[in-house]
Amino acid sequence: MLTIHSTAQQFIDQEDRYGAHNYHPLPVVLQRGEGVHVWDVEGKRYFDFLSAYSAVNQGHCHPKIIQALFDQAKNLTLTSRAFYNDQLGPYEEYVTRYFGYDKVLPVNSGVEAGEAAVKLCRRWGYDVKGIPANQAKIIFVAGNFWGRTIAAISSSTDPSSRVGFGPFLTGYEIIPYNDLAALDVALQDPHVAGFMLEPIQGEAGVVVPDEGYLRGVRERCTRANVLMIADEVQTGIARTGMRLACDHESVQPDILILGKALSGGVFPVSAVLANDEIMLTIKPGEHGSTFGGNPLACAVATAALQVVIDEDLSDKAARMGKIFRERMNHLADANALVKLVRGKGLLNAIVINDDPDSSTAWNICLKLAENGLLAKPTHGNIIRFAPPLVITESEMNLCCDIIERSLNTVA
Repeated sequence: MLTIHSTAQQFIDQEDRYGAHNYHPLPVVLQRGEGVHVWDVEGKRYFDFLSAYSAVNQGHCHPKIIQALFDQAKNLTLTSRAFYNDQLGPYEEYVTRYFGYDKVLPVNSGVEAGEAAVKLCRRWGYDVKGIPANQAKIIFVAGNFWGRTIAAISSSTDPSSRVGFGPFLTGYEIIPYNDLAALDVALQDPHVAGFMLEPIQGEAGVVVPDEGYLRGVRERCTRANVLMIADEVQTGIARTGMRLACDHESVQPDILILGKALSGGVFPVSAVLANDEIMLTIKPGEHGSTFGGNPLACAVATAALQVVIDEDLSDKAARMGKIFRERMNHLADANALVKLVRGKGLLNAIVINDDPDSSTAWNICLKLAENGLLAKPTHGNIIRFAPPLVITESEMNLCCDIIERSLNTVA
């Protein structure tokens, strides 16, 4: 049983007393992080197999990213976009060249980037495609997750996100994920401006589509003159074994949404990337953010992206992910608790049973924490495993041993 010491309990009680109850964390109070490890307030060390929902791809407190933060913080942190600063232009050139787009819209959180992408898509639909005013539609897929703002939950099929928060936005259509035939039907509507999807659905339980699905989406969107919008907030920045998950099928979306690991977990940074025909439909005064493109964020994001190149984290994620899935598939053969293993790169999950309301996955995560590894259920029957991409082969095998031992104990 996971032991909660008095010091940790004080912090837990304090959050419970003064904070909104919109999260249900594991009862572990963290104080320090380095690389693949975090330490709690009692000094116990854990392997982090969540990476702040894939925000810490480069590892906790990567020295090059932290140095960039310190260096810039001493000079200038925020100007707003009322003025130019000497960090935004260089960052914009760097990130657009990095991902192969004409323009970037810098913002802060992933959901903010998603909202900006929806606005951008609608404006393009009216100004370029010629959709009649206020009739633009965007297609989403069941099981999607890109945040919990009203715009995001209007596209959700998760009752926990939707119930009690309506009315919802119009102009959305939801079709099944990984279903090109359903997309064919939806695209017959001439008022469709865009199709937004995650290349791999993270919050839904690391749901990987069939090979050829993304390529099929790209081809259909092109034929229908509809923008393909890829939400790579969680799957991007080397997480799945390539620079972007879309790269596995050599697909370039019309609008790319990034966040999380864009700053290595050091500072809130997200981005929307598109080419001129799309991005320049929005004019001054029509979208903005006080903190978007601030000098601190630009310096941190540039350093975070450079670390991915310098340390070849895409290749490392591919190799370590293969080891993880091989070990977990062997475990599935021996342990009836593991029904299915799925993932790509270092974004993986194990399915425990068919009951999303069960407590089994939560109990397993408590046992994992007791044994020194932190993971979190996504729904009651799925555990997502996403360690920092800097994990070594020996560390990966040690972590797989912990997972195997924990599951055998629960069984």
